[in-house]
Amino acid sequence: MSRATAAGLALGAAADLLVADPRRGHPVAGFGQAAAALERRMWRDSRAAGVAYAGFCVGAAVGVGTATSRLTAQHPVARTAATALATWAVLGGTSLGRAADTMERHLAAGDLPAARAHLSTLAGRDPSGLGEPELVRATVESVAENTSDAAVAPLFWGAVAGLPGLLGYRAANTLDAMVGYRSARYARFGWAAARFDDVVNWVPARLTAVLTVLTAPLAGGSPSGAWRVWRRDGAAHPSPNAGRCEASLAGALDLRLGGRNVYGARVEERPVLGDGRPPARTDVARAVRLSRAVWVAAAALAAASRLRR
Repeated sequence: MSRATAAGLALGAAADLLVADPRRGHPVAGFGQAAAALERRMWRDSRAAGVAYAGFCVGAAVGVGTATSRLTAQHPVARTAATALATWAVLGGTSLGRAADTMERHLAAGDLPAARAHLSTLAGRDPSGLGEPELVRATVESVAENTSDAAVAPLFWGAVAGLPGLLGYRAANTLDAMVGYRSARYARFGWAAARFDDVVNWVPARLTAVLTVLTAPLAGGSPSGAWRVWRRDGAAHPSPNAGRCEASLAGALDLRLGGRNVYGARVEERPVLGDGRPPARTDVARAVRLSRAVWVAAAALAAASRLRR
């Protein structure tokens, strides 16, 4: 079964690399709709309600993965197919790169309204007052952070726990995106989802930083710069995980990230990460190349680690 799981992880990653996410009927979108419907019933302004909500949603996803694992326990071909389908469904590495490429095209055409409208596919910031420099920075930071969330982390948990790990991780990460923001509605109810997402991303974020160091030359970057900035600046970020990803990419590409971010009524002053220049439009493609190299390397490691069992 380890060989079947390894083959499924490799095939699912290849599917994401070649065809990306489906435009309609995405399983993760279906999970999100079901979770939103459940939230409307379970929402209370309390942490206890949020714990119950997050536990039920993630537990349901893990349960589906566990049941599928048991059903395919004696059928290697079925296990490979199920793992490949799940891996393809939970990965978003190629879609992340395509969203960043679309932003670059809007900016290259000088279409700021389209670029601002497109920012919601990459980041949750208020785009209304952003010019090209801030849109570029938001895009590069999103590519850095979401390389872990969209690709490295699900591959890591797929390698560790197979189908339950793949589905459970994506459920946890989706809930964080839905209710984990520090808004008035979710300050208490979303606490559990946000903290659980921090826990399951702790190792993958640092693995992403390591792989950024190792693959930096594939994007014309500096391994030593990635290592130095990651170790020096990664912990300065308010997120326990995102800073490691952003700092390593900033060092690899000799950029300077961080600054003022506006999220609706909330304003954050993020610390500076890196010693280089502010990112320019042409750096979006460099960030995408590095992101792809990182998560493809993560896919190879995930498959290899299952084979070693």
